[in-house]
Amino acid sequence: MAHVFVGMSGGVDSSTAALLLQREGHRLSGVNLQLFPPSEAELYARALADAEDARAVATRLGFPLHVLDCPDEFMDCVIREFIAEYEAGRTPNPCITCNRTIKFGVLLDRALEMGADRLATGHYAQVAYDNASGRWLLKRGADLGKDQSYFLAQLTQHQLSHALFPLGSLSKPDVRALAEENDLINARKRDSQDICFVPDGDYAAVIRRLTGRTSPEGEFLAADGRVLGRHKGFIRYTKGQRRGLGVSAAEPLYVLSKDPASASVTLGPDSALWERELTAERMNWISIPSLEAPMAVTAKTRHSQREASAVVEPLPGGRARVVFDAPQRAITPGQSVVLYDGDIVVGGGIIC
Repeated sequence: MAHVFVGMSGGVDSSTAALLLQREGHRLSGVNLQLFPPSEAELYARALADAEDARAVATRLGFPLHVLDCPDEFMDCVIREFIAEYEAGRTPNPCITCNRTIKFGVLLDRALEMGADRLATGHYAQVAYDNASGRWLLKRGADLGKDQSYFLAQLTQHQLSHALFPLGSLSKPDVRALAEENDLINARKRDSQDICFVPDGDYAAVIRRLTGRTSPEGEFLAADGRVLGRHKGFIRYTKGQRRGLGVSAAEPLYVLSKDPASASVTLGPDSALWERELTAERMNWISIPSLEAPMAVTAKTRHSQREASAVVEPLPGGRARVVFDAPQRAITPGQSVVLYDGDIVVGGGIIC
């Protein structure tokens, strides 16, 4: 059987993935990523505690656990991009970047150097090889409520060819039940809901602490240019946001757009948030080698969003236009659009 390295976060998902692979007879090695330096005391302490949970599971199942320190790579590939995107007025998704550059970048490269055949994670998704096209396919997880294919849509053919997602056919209750039945220490451990380096959700404070820069204050503007008030910092707002604006108006106001040059934030009614098309860059095609002609797909512009019917069209420079059958709310620059053909991920890109 294959020598499989399992990325182990200390949570129940990756631990149960290891359990299932062991049952299949694979030779296992666990790898825990340490993403934070000791200077980030709170995050570092939390990561060490998670590593101990991962080590306890590896010991319980009888395979070694390696700890891979990569705080510099995480800073360079994920956090710096996160900061730059917010300061440019966009709303990034760092988990997508992390999957491409760290989990299936740095970690996969290191695992292959150490003799791995495949790298497994606890993602709720599925991967398969299509003989007809000669391509590796990324598919949704069977549990649509937990499906994480959206976060994996930037993976390359090389990365997918080495990926294993043992939880792809299971539901979250199934996973917890398996962990309970096999006495895994983290069977009831709570799932993480936040970005790992923003555990309290205050990303503006994190950016300020890491850069030493305070986000510029500026004006709230109406669509016609009227000044509606002052905001508390440019990066604190994202398209579609209503809460925390502090502006009185006859009707509810939402963030429509942001201008990094003037640090202004334009507000307007919900009706102004609905659009039928977007342009995306950094397109990564998975089920097809490239897009040569318009293609009918379903698409989502946020992980939590329900997919909608659309047509994707090729544009020069590796970009694409997505035109929806019906208007979509708050299509946000910096977020990812992911395209599906049934359960298969066609590809994805960054909304620009």
